Amino acid sequence: MKILIVDDNPTNVIIIREILKKENYRDIITASSAFEMFDVLGIKLGADVSADEPEASDIDLILLDMMMPEMDGIEACGVVQNYPHLKDIPIIMVTAVGDSKKLAEALDVGAMDYVTKPINKVELMARIRLALRLKQEKDWRKERDKRIQDELKLAGLVQNAVLSPAIKDPHFHVHALYQPSAELAGDLYAWYPLGKGRYGVILLDMMGHGISSSLFCMFIASVLKDAVTTYVQPDRVVQELNRRFNQLYLEEQLVQYYFTAIYLVVDTNEKRIDYVNAGHPPALLFEDDGTVHALDVVTHPVGLFEQMDAKIETIYYKGDSHIAMFTDGLLEVYEGETEEQLTYLMQNLSGDHTWNETEMRRIFLNGSAPKEHEDDICLVWITLKGE
Repeated sequence: MKILIVDDNPTNVIIIREILKKENYRDIITASSAFEMFDVLGIKLGADVSADEPEASDIDLILLDMMMPEMDGIEACGVVQNYPHLKDIPIIMVTAVGDSKKLAEALDVGAMDYVTKPINKVELMARIRLALRLKQEKDWRKERDKRIQDELKLAGLVQNAVLSPAIKDPHFHVHALYQPSAELAGDLYAWYPLGKGRYGVILLDMMGHGISSSLFCMFIASVLKDAVTTYVQPDRVVQELNRRFNQLYLEEQLVQYYFTAIYLVVDTNEKRIDYVNAGHPPALLFEDDGTVHALDVVTHPVGLFEQMDAKIETIYYKGDSHIAMFTDGLLEVYEGETEEQLTYLMQNLSGDHTWNETEMRRIFLNGSAPKEHEDDICLVWITLKGE
């Protein structure tokens, strides 16, 4: 443990240092003023606190004299507290002042504790041990939190890796815009060529957020390809996902997990779209003549019941068209009632059938909509070529 003693009186420094040495604290450094302390801590007065990422200090505790020339301990303590990487270093004020207002001021600016002069060895060591124990606990928690954050970032990369890459076939293009609200997300999209000009496309939104939802989402990702390529038809695929999801029954679970989904099979030869919408926001089909069709015939979400009542709905398109599929996070970008949100989406998703990621990011992620998003945002864009 490295302890910094800051005092302009050499006698006080010697007394405190000898007490510490007898208690086997030998990693001790000293400073005779607040400015020397700043040098030790790497503080440059007048510099922008947030300009650069500072190096972490190896100081574990500061014993700071309250009454010093040039800058007193209270002001110096306040300076240290302005630096996020230093504010967890416990500061114990050493003072001969009995003024309770001054002591309260010192604690208000960030000092953890205080001892009075003349120094009482037992009191000093008791306060030092408490401060160091709390510092160790804080350091342990910070290290644990950093490790958890690193693991979450890695899990997020793994989750992102299962998402399907863009497809650009002669009559069928598909792209996605995806912005999780945290490291781990509950939205998932995937698409698969099914042969003979057919493609299966699914977008789902797991209930809730966080680790539990993302784990359920990853389970569905692991069985999705097999379900789509084996059963193909939307009703049978959704029913199989429901069956597999219900296999995850957790005894005594307090929350009923489920997910909404919309699954399409697009036949580019027949210009036909078969779909099942399981409680999901409607996909929108935009045709060349300006007609907009909502794929809004819905059944209940996946996972709520053991049996899934799924019926295929069919719609045809003519000529060049595009389909926009989205999760409710995209709706919530615009603040208003559901009908107003859908109107906002239709206005911004209509027009050119070609995917324009830059424009979609500008509209939905860069603040042109009047509300910050708190949910995962996902938009799947399918361009259909008529000829």
